[in-house]
Amino acid sequence: MTTPALIYKIATEAAFAPYRAAPAFPGMPIDAADGYMHFSTAAQLPETLRLHFAGQSDLVLLAVRTADLAQLLVWEPSRGGQLFPHLYADLPTTAIVWEAPLAVAADGTCILPEAVQ
Repeated sequence: MTTPALIYKIATEAAFAPYRAAPAFPGMPIDAADGYMHFSTAAQLPETLRLHFAGQSDLVLLAVRTADLAQLLVWEPSRGGQLFPHLYADLPTTAIVWEAPLAVAADGTCILPEAVQ
């Protein structure tokens, strides 16, 4: 498997806002409950949004450099056996390349920023 240059974290604006200027973002409540931070690749992002964020309009999409996470990033099988990137630590905010507001329609559809690759 070729590691993509970027992976994506979906967060609510309310959860992420207090950490914009902080050294690290601890993630969402689901991350704390599962013991690791959930990410998606660009290819996995539409289905993740459809399944877990339908009808939410207060979201922020964080593009994260995989190289900055180095050995901390673990690729583990999840939905349909696909390998998903997981981080067993807080996300260093210096690894966030860009962020964009995101809204997901009630049917789970979403227009992703052009920068998603």
